[in-house]
Amino acid sequence: MNETVTVSPKYQVVIPSLIRKELDIRPGEKVVVMEKDGVIHLIRVGNIKKLRGKFGKITSEGLRDEEERFT
Repeated sequence: MNETVTVSPKYQVVIPSLIRKELDIRPGEKVVVMEKDGVIHLIRVGNIKKLRGKFGKITSEGLRDEEERFT
């Protein structure tokens, strides 16, 4: 799904309603904004508690730290 948005004079953008509805994004939720190879990515920061039990037993062994994951 592609939508075009306009950057406001305050450098703000609005996530289009079709995308908000599709992803069930609510006011107050957090997203990470990152740039990679000239592309801006908005990555939703999910509530980890909602995921409890969905993936079986997962440990943090071998995971990189948060800063490294976004570079």
